[in-house]
Amino acid sequence: MAIGTGDPIPATTFKVMTDDGPADVTSDALFSGRTVALFSVPGAFTPTCSAKHLPGFIEKADELRAKGIDEIVCTAVNDAFVMGAWGKAAGADGKVSMLADGNADFVKAIGLTMDASGAGLGLRGQRFSMIVKDGVVTTLNVEAPRDYNVSSAEHMLGQL
Repeated sequence: MAIGTGDPIPATTFKVMTDDGPADVTSDALFSGRTVALFSVPGAFTPTCSAKHLPGFIEKADELRAKGIDEIVCTAVNDAFVMGAWGKAAGADGKVSMLADGNADFVKAIGLTMDASGAGLGLRGQRFSMIVKDGVVTTLNVEAPRDYNVSSAEHMLGQL
């Protein structure tokens, strides 16, 4: 069953690329006492994710922060090396934190996986966005397959 509004974020560990290599980021450290805008993409460097989804949150980062967002997080079922490289290529540094869910632990725990085996991508996370306040989901936007509408930065701004 998928996570919903009012549900707590389950305990999970993400990976982030640092100057010293991959490092752990726990869901507790990420979400406790903070308001976080998190969005998930099916894969780094993929067409819609690279052309629209990540750039939208980079462009709207200041506006989201002005509306009370403490951190903007992008996650995908990719490793920390790929997420770090994608963030650098897209100019996300200082605007969007790029967190790897390499084993799909997070999207499995929240029930938002998708099977992209037909495209050679295997198990991935669905395209979605959420606002998490102090570890609890207050807003959840899950896209229909192959859509990009409700998980955008623009849509999220309208919800704040």
